Amino acid sequence: TGNARVDDDISFLTHIVIISIPSVLSPSPQNITMKFTIVAALVASASAWTAPKRFELPASVKAAVTGAAVTAGVAVSPAIAGDVGAGEQVFNANCAACHAGGQNVIMPEKTLEKEALEQYLAGGRNEKAIITQVTNGKNAMPAFGGRLSDEDISNVASYVIATSEAGWDE
Repeated sequence: TGNARVDDDISFLTHIVIISIPSVLSPSPQNITMKFTIVAALVASASAWTAPKRFELPASVKAAVTGAAVTAGVAVSPAIAGDVGAGEQVFNANCAACHAGGQNVIMPEKTLEKEALEQYLAGGRNEKAIITQVTNGKNAMPAFGGRLSDEDISNVASYVIATSEAGWDE
């Protein structure tokens, strides 16, 4: 393509697809959902190359996300600094290839479930620790500090905290 950033992204996404396939071959409902989520994440990531860097969600979408969160029993807490709805969009476009449904296709024990975050995340289960991990990467996880804005990373952290509290499968 002539664009090093796009070439790097394509390489990264191809790597994720190749290493994800064996872990999602079983026909369980969760793995079928994970397959569709991985495909959606790849499509969203590819779309992001031509989409504007920032866009504003319509008020009706924000209201629907908040309403769905309340209906599902997800607390919309003022202690969480980021925008959970925006974080979900960033997560689906950038994180779901490896972390669909809060799972981890690379290191299955290190999920985004509440207990695993408390056990494995350096600094424990809190927004600051997630922001650090997403920004800097660690082990097999790449750094997103150069790919995502600070606001996007904060929003993802808020989404992960809120969803791990409510439960990823709910």
